[in-house]
Amino acid sequence: MVDPTSDLDEDVDESNAPTCAGCGTKLVRDPNHHVVTWVADRQIQVRHFCSTDCRETWDESERA
Repeated sequence: MVDPTSDLDEDVDESNAPTCAGCGTKLVRDPNHHVVTWVADRQIQVRHFCSTDCRETWDESERA
């Protein structure tokens, strides 16, 4: 089943796929894809990650 909230569907190609906020890799049909969302200044913020490691690295850099 495809998650209807996901940007990563079968018709997404590399030119319009999101990139990992940690390493910059294009996320095309990546089974390890993580998405983090939050609200800041009344705006929805979204970050995509290719792995748990990239997510943790990004978390650490945001806290610094």
